[in-house]
Amino acid sequence: MKKFVTLAAAAVVAGFASPASVLACAACFGKSDSNMARSLNAGIFSLMGVIVTVLVGAASFFVFVSRRAAASAEAEEAGKSPAKNQLE
Repeated sequence: MKKFVTLAAAAVVAGFASPASVLACAACFGKSDSNMARSLNAGIFSLMGVIVTVLVGAASFFVFVSRRAAASAEAEEAGKSPAKNQLE
């Protein structure tokens, strides 16, 4: 426990020794034309692209399942087996 308190105290002292560098990164601190800010934005947009791709894939899967269920229900009403429709 004593080690943790010493480490925490050292972190606080280091934070007060250089407050400008502790406040934020270049993207948040106001220098928005730096390379770090550009790379941060590129990373954010890349992750957003991955998330959008996954969500579109999930949505298209549920649309596929919904259409398949509607076709199956329609085939049952007509008296045909959905499995026979796929074989033909």
